[in-house]
Amino acid sequence: MRNKLALGVLLALGLSVTSAEAQQERQTPYWASISASKAMMRTGPGRNYPATWLYVRADLPIKVVETYPSWRKVQDPTGETGWMLQQLLSDTRTALVTGSEPRPMHDAPDPASPVRYRAEPGVVGRISRCADGWCQMDVGRKSGFIRAEHFWGADPNESLD
Repeated sequence: MRNKLALGVLLALGLSVTSAEAQQERQTPYWASISASKAMMRTGPGRNYPATWLYVRADLPIKVVETYPSWRKVQDPTGETGWMLQQLLSDTRTALVTGSEPRPMHDAPDPASPVRYRAEPGVVGRISRCADGWCQMDVGRKSGFIRAEHFWGADPNESLD
């Protein structure tokens, strides 16, 4: 019985090391989003470091600025930085509408195209198809193109397919 327990522990440890080694490290900085409904930001890469913020908004865009095994140093839309568990993050690209007034969402990536709707500051949506300073943004069931300077969550001249 003791041998089976020891073997089980060794296998479990071996699997966790293997999956950690298999994680592909990405070039920083890169964009991501918070995938959990509650995510804690900490002062360092470990649960023993003090918490600085509790985020309760899934899909909030963040910028990953540094990596450490299973931890990511992130920057939020306000500029705050700290560490989050990698499990709390997603590669899903999202954006936060910025400014003090509603931003136009166009039919096409062209300022002369019709405005489909306006997104209020603070609205979070999923982005795709970015080129030439425009990104397609989906907010709920609504979709449109928005200028990159009107949101936080992508680099100004980033291309994204």
